[in-house]
Amino acid sequence: MNIALLGYGKMGKTIEKIAINRGHKIVLKIDKGDDNYDITKADVAIDFSIPSVAFKNISNCINHGVPVISGTTGWLDSYDTAVSLCKEKNGAFIYASNYSLGVNIFFELNKTLAKMMNALKQYNVSMEEIHHTQKLDAPSGTAISLANDIISNNKNFNQWKLDENGENTIPIVSKRIDDIPGTHIINYESEVDTITIEHIAHNRQGFALGAVIAAEWLAGKTGVFTMNDVLNIG
Repeated sequence: MNIALLGYGKMGKTIEKIAINRGHKIVLKIDKGDDNYDITKADVAIDFSIPSVAFKNISNCINHGVPVISGTTGWLDSYDTAVSLCKEKNGAFIYASNYSLGVNIFFELNKTLAKMMNALKQYNVSMEEIHHTQKLDAPSGTAISLANDIISNNKNFNQWKLDENGENTIPIVSKRIDDIPGTHIINYESEVDTITIEHIAHNRQGFALGAVIAAEWLAGKTGVFTMNDVLNIG
């Protein structure tokens, strides 16, 4: 496939290496501030840009009939608009807060545990996410997805808040430490014990591989999809 990389930071460079190793060609490498490019050169676009330009990138792809997957977080106020545009234009679009295959299994584990804990009101849930210092948004998109999945599957919690406790609230602590690719920890704690599930990314390879696999899967399709569709889980 001919792939456009929208965002050419550390993640974009890692995606480039994996895509080339899997036999694909990178035909565009677009960094922030570069608007003068022809997206129609690409069979599919992979967006790992920044929140302020993600929606513009995605809309440009959809308007020109180029399937696009996005892993940029922090722009989701415009997600429903992107979905509507994709349906209107009969385009192809995947957004995921995290493309790691392991994290997407972790998402399903989180939902299952949340359901199991429904009747155990003595447990309070809390979350912690740790990322590298270059990550702009907090909490991470993955942490927000995890928290929302708990809320959808456990009647004891109805909101999440950053660095703040409260009734029926999931507190999320965000830490930024050099060279941490991504760690997410969920604790259910009572007076007598703690149940913990955790995902630790060792490097960016898992995120990049999942993004390329998603791009391969999306090519030739139309519609709005998730990583559950790509992996046939959930």
